[in-house]
Amino acid sequence: MKISRFSLLLLLFCASGIYAQKSNYSTLINNAVDKIESKVIAWRHDIHENPELGNREVRTAALIAKHLQSLGIEVQTGVAVTGVIGVLKGDKPGPVVALRADMDALPVEEKNNLPYRSNVKTMYNGKETSVMHACGHDAHVAILMGVAEILSGMKKDLKGTVKFIFQPAEESAPFGEQGGAELMVKEGVLENPKVDVIFGLHMASQTEVGKINYRPGGAMAAVSTVKITVNGKPSHGAQPWSSVDPIVVSAQIINNLQTIVSRNVNITQNPVVVTIGSIHGGNRDNIISENVEMMGTVRTFTEEDKKLVYDRIRQICEKTAESAGATADVVLPYEHYYPVTFNDEKLTAEMLPTLQKSAGKENVLLVAPITGAEDFSFFQQKVPGLYFFIGGMPKGQDPKKAAPHHTPQFIIDDSAFKTGLKAMCNLVFDYIELHKK
Repeated sequence: MKISRFSLLLLLFCASGIYAQKSNYSTLINNAVDKIESKVIAWRHDIHENPELGNREVRTAALIAKHLQSLGIEVQTGVAVTGVIGVLKGDKPGPVVALRADMDALPVEEKNNLPYRSNVKTMYNGKETSVMHACGHDAHVAILMGVAEILSGMKKDLKGTVKFIFQPAEESAPFGEQGGAELMVKEGVLENPKVDVIFGLHMASQTEVGKINYRPGGAMAAVSTVKITVNGKPSHGAQPWSSVDPIVVSAQIINNLQTIVSRNVNITQNPVVVTIGSIHGGNRDNIISENVEMMGTVRTFTEEDKKLVYDRIRQICEKTAESAGATADVVLPYEHYYPVTFNDEKLTAEMLPTLQKSAGKENVLLVAPITGAEDFSFFQQKVPGLYFFIGGMPKGQDPKKAAPHHTPQFIIDDSAFKTGLKAMCNLVFDYIELHKK
């Protein structure tokens, strides 16, 4: 089909208009990011110094709600226990874009010299514990508060609606409670208005500041906790022949579980992790205990691997115990299960130029799957989603020497937040431009 010269010029003119408009939005966003950076850093320091565990983020939620209300954003509190939702309606109709930040800290004692380090202590599982933002959720909250302020200032240019989701209990709710993204979805956070797409980010303490990591498809693993109870026969420690020693049986089970990854799974296709992280049995040196309790974590990327690994865990535990005259009870999943964090492949490809624009093409890196897990996956089960990672390691530092997440030495550089602010704001405007209703 031939296109007339006039039609071709018209198409080029319209296309140039769209790109010029995007460029204009990006310029406005960049200027706004420069102005708000110091506020975002101050928010992050404040939240870091006052961390709260999952389903207990009362102070954090109040700070967020007050800020959103000051911007004229519709606010709903108490969602999924302590969650906060903000709805910003642009002056023009269009898609509904959700942006998510998690709020909870961890039961970790902070061990660094930051002037805003946490000295907070609270009760966790019946014991006093220190509390620390050892995963970067404080930064996620501060960034999204900044994004809310920037976008509310560009409301007249917004051709759609933005839903800000501040989520509690990403690290899982306390035992016996519901919480996190799964509960938010159950309570209808993706409805009224109905969300078309969702974006989320996570700090990466071992990736250099200014870089963005992404992966289409399965980006983070599905995770299950497993509880294994080995039941034996108690005896005096001086008469082991009168016992069925659950500690010996547990040691054999732990060793045998390692063969799942090394012998049963094709690890050239998908990573799998089976880790026993906790073992408790006995209370005295000369008493062989009656039982041993073990807790572990299981990470997979496909339903096929999940079934294989679950079946083998049960088989190994039960048959190893039986061979010694003991029994093993396996509860899998135990406390919680998160699905695979799956980045919609079409959406990821569509928004990749936006990430590259936000950080520079050379700084946006395709990475391997991550065996960590994220309950952002519950949102992605309902609507297309993209979850990516923002570098938080000071420039020039050796990644091998940077403290991992969930450790007392965890630290991220304040200069990282500008990349997150730009990326989230640009994603909103670019997605809306591409999906005008």
